[in-house]
Amino acid sequence: MDRPLRAAPERTTEGAEPVDKHVLILLSQEGAEAERVAELTGYLREELLALDVDDVTAMPSGQLPPGARAVDVGEIGTLLVGLGGSVAALDQVVGVVRSWLGRCHDTRPSLRLQIGDDVLEMTEATDEQVTEALEIFSRRHSTAGDRP
Repeated sequence: MDRPLRAAPERTTEGAEPVDKHVLILLSQEGAEAERVAELTGYLREELLALDVDDVTAMPSGQLPPGARAVDVGEIGTLLVGLGGSVAALDQVVGVVRSWLGRCHDTRPSLRLQIGDDVLEMTEATDEQVTEALEIFSRRHSTAGDRP
């Protein structure tokens, strides 16, 4: 049975793939109306769909995944990104998220990325903090052989 790894595994360079084949992205913006969050989520989804990923599913607002924070569901946009078998897909997703978030200067939304049990939450972070956090998150889920 193919099980996702939950701890820091021994890493190999051949036949490697991300730890889990899905990235859950939760987007919220304090004080924003549900329509605004849906619009932001839609923009991010469009950019993610241009990548070499299996799918980017927008989950209905009333359907939060387990472990999501208890807030008004109208304030959360939820995307489930299917990475497929591509090792590079996670790096591509992280790059798009970083770029997209960098363009949200007027009112920066909060993001939560989750792969398996590993969660990265970014709220009120600088561009430098976002870049560093996303790089660390991506490294944790990529093989050692994929990094210089």
